[in-house]
Parts: sequence; structure tokens; C-alpha cells
Amino acid sequence: MVNINESFLQYLWQHRLLEGSFFTTDGQPVTIDHPGFLNRDAGPDFSQARIRIGQTLWVGNVEIHIRASDWNRHCHSLNRAFDNVVLHVVYENDSPVTLQNGHPLPTLQIKNHIPQPVWDNYTALINPPAPSPVPCADKLPSLSPHYIHTALERLLLERIEQKCDNVRRLLAASHGDWEQCAYILLAHYFGGKVNAFPFELLAQSTPQTLLARWSDRPVRIEALLMGQAGFLSGYFEDDYPRQLQSDYEALRQGAGLNPLSAHMWRFFRLRPYGFPTIRISQFAQVICRSHNLFSHLLESTSPLQLRQLFDVAASPYWDNHYRFDAPSPGSPKRLGSSFIDRLIINAWAPLLYEYGNAHSLQHYKDRAVDVLMQLPPEQNNVLSKWKKAGIDARSAAESQALLQLHQNYCSQHLCLNCQIGYKIITN
Repeated sequence: MVNINESFLQYLWQHRLLEGSFFTTDGQPVTIDHPGFLNRDAGPDFSQARIRIGQTLWVGNVEIHIRASDWNRHCHSLNRAFDNVVLHVVYENDSPVTLQNGHPLPTLQIKNHIPQPVWDNYTALINPPAPSPVPCADKLPSLSPHYIHTALERLLLERIEQKCDNVRRLLAASHGDWEQCAYILLAHYFGGKVNAFPFELLAQSTPQTLLARWSDRPVRIEALLMGQAGFLSGYFEDDYPRQLQSDYEALRQGAGLNPLSAHMWRFFRLRPYGFPTIRISQFAQVICRSHNLFSHLLESTSPLQLRQLFDVAASPYWDNHYRFDAPSPGSPKRLGSSFIDRLIINAWAPLLYEYGNAHSLQHYKDRAVDVLMQLPPEQNNVLSKWKKAGIDARSAAESQALLQLHQNYCSQHLCLNCQIGYKIITN
């Protein structure tokens, strides 16, 4: 066998995939009552294992190596954290090992206990015949649709929980104010991948309470946001940016605001509809429509209600502009349906889910998942590759699960940590 690594040996041990009768290297029978719990931090690989060696039941740690000599090479004898190792599991016993007190360390050699099908399936995953974004593509047809569906359900929850980390970060920065958190979170995703950070800074530097004061004056809100973004400095020829500039100066002095630098924003390689000027105007319209944003998000129970909340267009000036003083062919700049769905997927669903987490209200978490199941699947290169491999997402819930699978497992070659990978290896 080749390409043996400790992660694979840990995997075999953790999932009890080794076969045959076990004996230590000095001939004592070994029975594994419990393999222990995998430790991903410093110290022995498994803790609280229950191992019967001969007639004695030992409870303690298990350390796994490719070669027995790795014990000394890693200087474990000098580390007190390894004093409670009751069994040394090695692929190859190339040299005897003793503990710091001089006693022999019970050692189990497992190179003849690895089932050939498990090894074959594992090596096929990590070394596919041809490079593929989905290493298990040829094995997927062997799995039942029910099993894949169950795996995707778990991956979806994993992805939502991962997105909740961002919600918790912003909630902490907002001192527990859910309205402020929702406002900043929505701004973050209005910026897309390219301008998420400056959009988030824009929301943080423009108090929501100040915007709420002018909720009946859309021009004032746009003036505040454009000015704070740094887009209202200098001379303008058009009347509209001059009006915004005048309004902003009056509001800025009264509120003591400091604008961002316009150089933070990126236009390069963006489609004009995604220019930050257009997105800021659209964001202003959302704020005008609902200054109690989080309350409205909390009350929305269907994709239709959420889409109506975000169904806005930039102010009329932008019908024939993408930048100030730069005329363009005329067309209303409405938020597109796919962009609105991305806002729901990336901002609303994690926000509602985390609110349910924080208040132990399961129905909010269920609603977040239910809306994702009702939304159409996203369309991108990753999902096209999954479709080619035989898994075609039927909803945003499934497309999010497949993105999680690709980003956190497939692209990092973590087949051993994947539920689908486990089924293929052990099938």
C-alpha cells in the first residue's frame, strides 16, 4: 500500500473499519470496547478510549502513527500529555517504543487489518483517474437518492450555521441591537463580493437612526449614503448630484459625519448594473420602504413577501446614468430577481436562523430553511459541475448545500470528513 497518512489511519480507527482479530506486538489480545473521541487539538489523537488488553480494561488515550518510531521522532516521551496513552496504533511497527518510565508502550500494528475494498475506495477518491472538481462523480450513482438528500440536508444546516458566524459578529458590534445588525448585514450583501467591505463600513458610519428620521424623504437618504460613501466631493454639472451634495453638507455638519474615501469602491470588472452608485441608490430605496428593517424581515413568512420588500429601483436620475455626470442609455435600474434571492439566501435566512438560535425559537429556524426550499436554485459554475456529475439542485436549499460540499470538502480534498465520502469509502 502507498500514500498512507495519519488522517486515513485515524479515520479507520474512529469508524471501526479495521477487520480481523487484534494482538499487540508482544502477542496480547486486544479488544476495542470504544475507540475514544477524536481530538483535533494538541495531544493524543483519541481520548477516553476503552481498550481491553489481555484481561485488563484500560481507559485512556490512543495515539496513532504511520510508524512506531514516529513516537520518538515527535518527542512524545517528553510530553506529559502523552503519559496516559494506553495503546499505540501504528501502520508499521518498525521499532519498539517505551514510555518515559521505561515501560513498553502497548502497540497494535494494523497494516494487515485494512479491508481491501475500503483502501481501494479511498485511493480512488484521493487519486481519481482524471482530475475532477467532483472526485466521487463516478461513484455517486451507487448511492441512493435518499442518502444524498439526507447528506444535503445536513450540509445546508452546516452552511447556515457558518453564515451565522457573520451575524453574530455584526450583532456583537451592534451591541445586541438586531435592527442595527440587520441593517449592516444587508448592506454587506448589497456590496456583493467586490464591495462588501466598503458597503459594510458605509452602514456602520451612517447611523440607522439618522436615516429613519428622513424615511419620508428618499432624496435625503440617498444624499446621506452617497455622501458618506465619498461620492459627493468635487464639482458636478448635473442638477441631481448638486442637490445631493447640498443636502449632504447640511446633514453632515448637523450630525458630525465623516465620509469614507471614494477610492475604497471598486467599479473595475463590474457590470454597470452592479456599480456601487447604483447599489447605494437601490439600498436607499429599501431603507425608505422600511426603516424598521429587522421587524419587517422577522414578519415576512414567504419568498413573495420578501421579494416585495426588496423590489425597488434606483432613483430616476439613474435611469440614464451609472455614474454622476456620465449619461448612459436609458433603463430603470431595478433590483433583479436573482440579486433579491441572493439577499434572502445570504442575509435574511442566516439572520432569522440566528435569531431563532439566540432566543431558542425553533419556528424561526424552520422558517429560514423552509423559504430556502421554496426559492429556485442558484446558477453558477460550481453548480453546473455538480449537475454534470449527476446532482441537479432543485432549490436554493440544495444549491447552498452543494456549494458547502464543494467549498469545505471537495476543493480541500477532505473526503474523509464528508458524509458522502464516508458512504463511498465504506460501501
